[in-house]
Amino acid sequence: MKKTALLLLILCLAMGLYAQGAAEATAPKELIIYSSVDEANSQKITSAFTQQTGIKVSSVHLSSGPALSRIQAEAGRPQADVWLGAPSENHIIAKTAKLTVPYKSAAFDKLAPAFKDADGYWRSFYMNPMVFGVNTEAMKKAGATMPTSWADLLKPEYKGLIQMPTPQASGTAYNMITALVKIMGEDAAYAYMAKLNRNIQTYTSSGTGPSKGVGVGQAVIGIQFSPAFFQFIEEGYPVSVVFPSEGVGFEAPAVSILAGATNMEAAKIFIDWLVSKQGQDVLSASKTYFYPVIPEASLGAGMPAFSTLKVIEVDIAWAGANKQRLVERWVNEVLTAK
Repeated sequence: MKKTALLLLILCLAMGLYAQGAAEATAPKELIIYSSVDEANSQKITSAFTQQTGIKVSSVHLSSGPALSRIQAEAGRPQADVWLGAPSENHIIAKTAKLTVPYKSAAFDKLAPAFKDADGYWRSFYMNPMVFGVNTEAMKKAGATMPTSWADLLKPEYKGLIQMPTPQASGTAYNMITALVKIMGEDAAYAYMAKLNRNIQTYTSSGTGPSKGVGVGQAVIGIQFSPAFFQFIEEGYPVSVVFPSEGVGFEAPAVSILAGATNMEAAKIFIDWLVSKQGQDVLSASKTYFYPVIPEASLGAGMPAFSTLKVIEVDIAWAGANKQRLVERWVNEVLTAK
């Protein structure tokens, strides 16, 4: 009897160890992402995820346009599992082309409708306002005054002093276009941008390129989303942030799982983590200066509450459907404007 009991105990222990080993063997260990978030902040987010879950993340950093092109080229056989970042309208294009797959969970259900696709193909994981970043020392040297509005940027005193990204490569610039169309109407917005072209020093290929010029004083004014400018302020740079009085466009970059992803379980764990309080608090704790998409998450130092801003909301389905047309119109009517 004792021998039988001992054998049963040994068998139970062996089965437990086997089950544990099998679970460890099948637990997600790796994730590959295409990241359209700037490299520094992407690294902060993915490093925190790895630290909290043990899942190793490998990243390829691509702006939204090149990322979408690569995903389209790899349709059905993606070399990554997840597309992280890029404005939501890009993820709508990917959904329509069947390049991504739906996934819903409790974390998805808790998100506000504005921050997710109803069918579960994508969800936003942060948001940021479109602002003017101004190098106050460079502005003083140029003898220019502080702008307060989109209209102000047309003043002759800003000729050659402004940097902004190009919508040919940057989702940031396209977000600016759609916000201006919402504020002014399409024809008036393009007439405005054609006049603004006279004051543009350079169009950067990266959405965060203008902040680099503003930080070192190469440009007096940069037009882009706010995070880099808030970071410069905290680091002691002579930079101020201006929220244009006519209204503030904003981005709500999304994340999607690519169709044919190899590491599907890791991908699901990652996007659930991104919109959890644990993941959202990383945005402020690691100083990304991104605005969270859930109200219970913490906010970075010096950032005004999103609810206090005069926000311009754009229909993202419309923005996605009209992207090619609006970018082509920008090239034809704005880039070549005299």
